Amino acid sequence: MSESRGERREFLKASLASWATLSAGGFFSSAAEAREKPASPNDRPGIGGIGLRYQGSVITNKSMAHGDVVAVCDVDSHVRDQARAAFGSTPRIFENYQDLLARKDVDVVMIGAPDHWHTKMVIDACRAGKDVYCEKPLTLTIDEGKLLTKVVKETGRVVQVGSWQRSDHRFRLAVEMVRQGRIGTLQRVEVVLGKNKVGGPFPHTPVPNNLNWNLWQGQTPDTPYIQERCHYTFRWWYAYSGGQMTDWGAHHMDIAQWGIDSLPVEIQSSAKFPHTPDGYDVAIDYHVAYKYANGVEMTVADTGRNGIMFTGDAGRIFVNRGAVTGKPVEELKNKPLARTDFHAYDFDNLTRPERVGKLDAIVNHMGNFFDCVVSRRQTISDVVSQHRSVSTCHLGNIAMRVGRTLKWDPVQEVFPGDAEANGWLKREQRSGFEVV
Repeated sequence: MSESRGERREFLKASLASWATLSAGGFFSSAAEAREKPASPNDRPGIGGIGLRYQGSVITNKSMAHGDVVAVCDVDSHVRDQARAAFGSTPRIFENYQDLLARKDVDVVMIGAPDHWHTKMVIDACRAGKDVYCEKPLTLTIDEGKLLTKVVKETGRVVQVGSWQRSDHRFRLAVEMVRQGRIGTLQRVEVVLGKNKVGGPFPHTPVPNNLNWNLWQGQTPDTPYIQERCHYTFRWWYAYSGGQMTDWGAHHMDIAQWGIDSLPVEIQSSAKFPHTPDGYDVAIDYHVAYKYANGVEMTVADTGRNGIMFTGDAGRIFVNRGAVTGKPVEELKNKPLARTDFHAYDFDNLTRPERVGKLDAIVNHMGNFFDCVVSRRQTISDVVSQHRSVSTCHLGNIAMRVGRTLKWDPVQEVFPGDAEANGWLKREQRSGFEVV
């Protein structure tokens, strides 16, 4: 780009001002702010779990430190039965999540359904008066995120997205050090996510008796049942997800963008795609380069050491789920950074132990959520920041599929004058399952 860093910063001021208004403590400035709070901090809210295969069961289990599971829901009866056994005989079980949301004893919901259901379930839960912890990635499309942030603001509900790396001490320390100048002025960020899966063609088989395939598909096109389209491997089909760009990307690219503290304005990419009938359709090889409004450049690759490298003009820091390293980290021995000096997020309960690793970090992430349910403040993975993070993931996938450099206006959230690219901001939705 030819413009200077200063010009890019000026360009983004309006966007960041709007973003800050939504993300700051004044997020619940609507009439919904006066919504009645729990009568006492000792009250245990009723929890409903939606989508309980593995990660949904993990987060619902972690939520039990703060409330009581009163209802569970899944479109797979085997998963429902396992959930009932895991959470005792008390919870009511449902196939359709709308029936769970209708219950007055459900105050908070945990959403672990597949990616293409996240936005609609969060919106419906918020409109039903529930606070929500939803797994990442938050959305299937950028336009879903625009609507979702609007609905959350209007309803005044508290939403935590399961991007738990924000509550992992290693990742949080790296971001704090970057934003506080411990590597000088940030210049570039390199993110490695890993390869997408390759497979197919897969056979069409009868729908298992235990699965409501129509309800599982939701807003996506009605297709013949293929086992690999469902449960964990849905990630490798663009109809339901976005491959590694939205799977690992919703974690690592979120941390990278938290450190960058800006939004992208240009995206370049290269990718190869499989052409296997009834097979995984996400990119075989991919590489994406972003330019941010503040001048920082970020690359996202599928090969290399999984993690995030922040490089400034005075040092660099690498962080992943196993380590945080670099000379600035070593220098913490002589120039420590106390947790009371952490400022990337303003509302921490800093008395919580420092935790690292998925299951332990989720303990803090869940604790932060329930703190905010009581205080009505924004969560550490709030809906606005997570919309912006996953939008960056979507931008990369869009650039791959369009096959050329794209300009992005982060204020209006459009590709200026680019009808083809703007056509990827939304998807056609199956009748009866629209996200509205």
